[in-house]
Amino acid sequence: MPDSTPVQPEAYSFRNLLLYFLKLGSIGFGGPIALAGHMENDLVEERRWLTKDQYLRGLALAQLAPGPLAAQLAMYIGYVEAGFLGATLVGGVFVLPSFIMVVLLGWVYTLYGGLSWMQAVFYGIGAAVVGIIIKSAYKLAKVTLKKQPLLWAIFGVMCLVTAVTEQEIVLLVVLAGIVALIVLSPPRFLSERLGSFLPLINIPGLQIPLLTKLSALTGIFLFFAKAGSFVFGSGLAIVPFLHGSIVQQMHWLNERQFLDAVAVAMITPGPVVITVGFIGYLVAGLWGAVAAALGVFLPVWLVVVVLTPYYERFAKNPQVNAFVQGVTSAATGAIAGAVIVLGRRAISDIPTALIAVATLGLLFKFKIPEPIIVIVAGLLGLVLFHYRG
Repeated sequence: MPDSTPVQPEAYSFRNLLLYFLKLGSIGFGGPIALAGHMENDLVEERRWLTKDQYLRGLALAQLAPGPLAAQLAMYIGYVEAGFLGATLVGGVFVLPSFIMVVLLGWVYTLYGGLSWMQAVFYGIGAAVVGIIIKSAYKLAKVTLKKQPLLWAIFGVMCLVTAVTEQEIVLLVVLAGIVALIVLSPPRFLSERLGSFLPLINIPGLQIPLLTKLSALTGIFLFFAKAGSFVFGSGLAIVPFLHGSIVQQMHWLNERQFLDAVAVAMITPGPVVITVGFIGYLVAGLWGAVAAALGVFLPVWLVVVVLTPYYERFAKNPQVNAFVQGVTSAATGAIAGAVIVLGRRAISDIPTALIAVATLGLLFKFKIPEPIIVIVAGLLGLVLFHYRG
């Protein structure tokens, strides 16, 4: 006779919660939406460690506030369970596995990046990454823009500006939020509120100095802390911001290295934004990776531990929601523009074009994990690189 005893949910303890996020950070692929889906299925449906309402509140906060969605949701869950310490430890164990992986990849890349076999691998991977980002931008646009003409207009403008200038202009992202606020949910005394907000955009403290003005590690930390403050919804939103600053303005990496850094984010589990650890390693070794990772996740952690006690107040504020809609639409447009910028470098001939198109087709038609596609593309690159025209 089959056993009809109902399956009991796994017993909750904070230790078990930490082990869960350590595992998710080690094997969780697919980007922020997939990782958030895993958390709902595992923690709400199966283990019942969280109520549905708690999960949805955390997801809404992660969508409203700056910071990569998956990491912010994980920290929020930690905060709900154990306050300040919970947010810190859960965030740490969630990010740690992918950080170790990108540091190891950075070490290998530094040692062997000049060898033909590694160039060949990334020849294929770079093209696949373009297809992956196109699919991610499409999914994000569907969720973010919906049928709002204003948000589509913001998306289009940011896509065009990013493609032409090859960088994300942060002032335009903030302006997009203000425009959406004015049009979608104009507050009372608008002139007073905007008058007190706009001067913050250009205050000297927000302009991150170059490495020549500070120690290298301090410069890296501050730059990535600024970058982390302008990531909304998807870790991929950081790509156009980083490209304009790291490649064009500060010349920390060249175009090929930057594209390879994005590829590394695709072949490692956990939050996509962890690619900053790889970039930091290429710029200043192990401590550069640590400084970059600490910097980019600091705003996420601060949002959780500082704003969560007041979350119910601002989550339902129509002005806050309208501003975030505008900023997220602009970030999505910047991702789409970054596809054009990166595509010009990665797709250099017929084989790379075919890899990018095949990647896009497979992702739309089948639920193939992205790491598998990236690995296959790397193997194809290894074969095709020496036969390219």
